[in-house]
Amino acid sequence: MKILLVEDDKTIASGLEYSLLQDGYQAVLCQDVASAKKVLAEDIDQFTLCLFDLQLPDGNGYELCKMVKERRDMPVIFLTVIDDEVNVVMGLDMGADDYITKPFRVRELLSRIKSVLRRYQKPSHAGAIIDIDNVRIHTLEGKVYKNGAEIPLTALEYRLLLIFGNHIGQVLTRNQLLEQIWDVAGDFVNDNTLTVYIKRLREKLEDDPEQPTLIKTIRGLGYKVGD
Repeated sequence: MKILLVEDDKTIASGLEYSLLQDGYQAVLCQDVASAKKVLAEDIDQFTLCLFDLQLPDGNGYELCKMVKERRDMPVIFLTVIDDEVNVVMGLDMGADDYITKPFRVRELLSRIKSVLRRYQKPSHAGAIIDIDNVRIHTLEGKVYKNGAEIPLTALEYRLLLIFGNHIGQVLTRNQLLEQIWDVAGDFVNDNTLTVYIKRLREKLEDDPEQPTLIKTIRGLGYKVGD
């Protein structure tokens, strides 16, 4: 991850650049507003986060923050010796994500950077939709559809179907299923209860529950969904 560091104090800048490198980041250093604007204009997309000193020789970090936020949804942290409430509020109102006052401990700054970056992480949608024949599981919504129509399931029914959906093509024994669902909602699920829930799922999802093709029984072994 690459960080744009704009700091006119050479001693502070050098120390920060070294610390960022040691923590696994790349840093591009600018010492004034003009050079920072040039870097941002040419290739803003190369950066993951910006660290802006508030008071700079030819301007301030506010204008850099404004430029960044107008172009990208990217985190900005201000570095400043100013600690009054007005400046803190002004910076946050402009879209800054955090504000750290000099002098600060480098470990504290690195912790703040990690915290801000976590807030910007987008949820992964990999595996968000699981298709089993004509049944679709929307895992982010916790909903199940058959041929486009929503099928209402109880929490335990949904959990059982999700287990099958996450093991498509794999034979699951009754013990394996029981181990994964017994504590849902704090209820103990015994072998007979498992039979009932599989029967209920088949009644809701199979075209012909008496001849199941979705949740197949593998005699002597367990159950399997998909090939």
